[in-house]
Amino acid sequence: MTTPDLFDAAPAGPDTKRVQELHRLLHHHAHRYYVLDAPEIPDAEYDRLFRELQALEAAHPELVTPDSPTQRVGGRPLEQFASVRHAVPMLSIRTETDTEASGAENFDARVRRELALGEGDPPVEYAAEPKFDGLAINLRYEHGVLVLAATRGDGEVGEDVTQNIRTIGQVPLRIEGQVPPVLEVRGEVYLRRDDFEALNEKQRAKGEKTFVNPRNAAAGAVRQLDPAIAAQRPLSFFAYGLGEVTPGIVRYTSHFEWLQALKAWGFPVCEHVTTARGAAELVAYHRRIGALRDSLPYDIDGVVYKVNRLDLQERLGFVTREPRWAVAHKYPAQEMLTTVQAIEVQVGRTGKLTPVAKLAPVFVGGVTVTNATLHNEDEARRKDVRVGDTVIVRRAGDVIPEVVAVLPEKRQPGAEVFTMPHTCPVCGSAAVREEGEADYRCTGGLFCSAQRKQALLHFAQRRAMDIEGLGDKLVDQLVDNEVVKVLPDLYRLGLTALASLERMAEKSAMNVLEALEKSKRTTLPRFLFGLGIRHVGEATAKDLARHFGQLDAIMDASVDTLLQVPDVGPVVAESIHTFFAQPHNREVVEQLRACGVHWPEGAPSPAAQQPLAGKTFVLTGTLPTLGRDEAKALLEAAGAKVAGSVSKKTDYVVAGEEAGSKLDKARELGVPVLDEAAMRALLDA
Repeated sequence: MTTPDLFDAAPAGPDTKRVQELHRLLHHHAHRYYVLDAPEIPDAEYDRLFRELQALEAAHPELVTPDSPTQRVGGRPLEQFASVRHAVPMLSIRTETDTEASGAENFDARVRRELALGEGDPPVEYAAEPKFDGLAINLRYEHGVLVLAATRGDGEVGEDVTQNIRTIGQVPLRIEGQVPPVLEVRGEVYLRRDDFEALNEKQRAKGEKTFVNPRNAAAGAVRQLDPAIAAQRPLSFFAYGLGEVTPGIVRYTSHFEWLQALKAWGFPVCEHVTTARGAAELVAYHRRIGALRDSLPYDIDGVVYKVNRLDLQERLGFVTREPRWAVAHKYPAQEMLTTVQAIEVQVGRTGKLTPVAKLAPVFVGGVTVTNATLHNEDEARRKDVRVGDTVIVRRAGDVIPEVVAVLPEKRQPGAEVFTMPHTCPVCGSAAVREEGEADYRCTGGLFCSAQRKQALLHFAQRRAMDIEGLGDKLVDQLVDNEVVKVLPDLYRLGLTALASLERMAEKSAMNVLEALEKSKRTTLPRFLFGLGIRHVGEATAKDLARHFGQLDAIMDASVDTLLQVPDVGPVVAESIHTFFAQPHNREVVEQLRACGVHWPEGAPSPAAQQPLAGKTFVLTGTLPTLGRDEAKALLEAAGAKVAGSVSKKTDYVVAGEEAGSKLDKARELGVPVLDEAAMRALLDA
């Protein structure tokens, strides 16, 4: 039957016609935006049409209808929800707990047995769909207009949450076309993962409690007594079934056909809904959706199989409160309860200190989990995780397991609040938390064994000491076999020790030793950068070397003295001072010097004495005789700063062959452009 016009009782006129047109336009564009994710007009144009409708309805209250787009968010807060008895019970379906292939095979065998099908009979066709982890809802449409939305409740009686469901943009307020007089659409209200993260971020910013998972947040929004609050949570909806339907008006023979009809009427239907013939295709579907599970934008906890033909569903019927023709085939749970046995602090390769909860073993996300990250002190405090607590642990795919919530009602008396240590648990160096940072870090960089591999690789890289052949695999062996414990041990390596390592022939070992010997002659900026001082990159190392001239002057400098270096701010100055205040870091430097590592040192070079001090250059294209690094070194030696992009603050652009967008930008801004010869002339001058 065709949907009736709710304006039949209203007086005809231009305002009535315009309101009708605005209804049509706004419903159309809302469907394009919320369901198809393919908007046709800008948000501002939609808002303009919406405001026009609001103004017309304010002037003519008799034109306000239940399906008006303005009624999505409206109504006063409720004191309580009214009870709703479902015309067709919202029954639960049987759960197949065997998460392997046999779960699908068992269901298919049971269906075939109950339908009395033999080996020679064709396979049963099923509708297969993801099992969404949200809140089940029944939407009742009468003559195409949404009149009631109710929760599942106990299956027989639910709660009237119509006002809150109206706030969901994906739920049609009115269905156009040939629809049954009564149509109940069943589906899942859920929160997308990105919307859930954004919601929690807002909660944190306001200093309010965050939500444990998307399902809890969605359920809480649906059951808000104030629809204005519900509207602030970005809920989504998928249709997956039917309740009461007036018979005979629309005829379909399968569940899948009904889903396509719902889709045509404007309801969002999951793109992963399909049909499958027989057990083998059900198994393949379960595996395919399982592989996609972690990349889906919403949470699922399994898939659902339904006998597709409606006449076969009738033949199979029900057992107690479950249909024989459907089953939920679960995946391993991604959240489980366990207890915290201890909280330990681990030190990462870069010195970051991470609190880790040691858990009573629990099977979650397909593996047995015994550790879960607490991320940092702020997160541990916010979640208030304590030893002995009962906690919810989550693990999805390859994501590191984490504690998502504590059950405070199960906390033992006297449980102590967790505090981060102020010394490194590995080497005993000071652990500091810089202003604006979330993490504590060990300051024992060159000395701390937890950071040994990272320190060696950083020290050996091309822009630091340039030790060719000292890569990941060799460093792993040197550290794992305890051949190298601190940086100076590199220069104490002998041919026998190196050649005895796996995949290290004598020739390769000799090459590494030669590279080590060659690296002993370096520059002060390279050596400073190679030490791996936090916040000290290549540019800062060069600034320090230019300003002080000698390493000892840098090591002995106070924070105030370091702040006199161009581009060195309070955070960097504090980091440098803290590094050299550690006795073991100074000891490593002295041992490296004793091993023969050296560089030219001289008097400080005040910026005022440098010819290009305060000038900013940008290099682009290929120069005739100089490599990019060589040109950069020449400019920086003269006091210039070499930037990566052109701006109004750029003084010169040095351009070679095949110069690209940077040259165009320079011309656009009127920045002087030099070739290599002009740059050399400027340096000579």
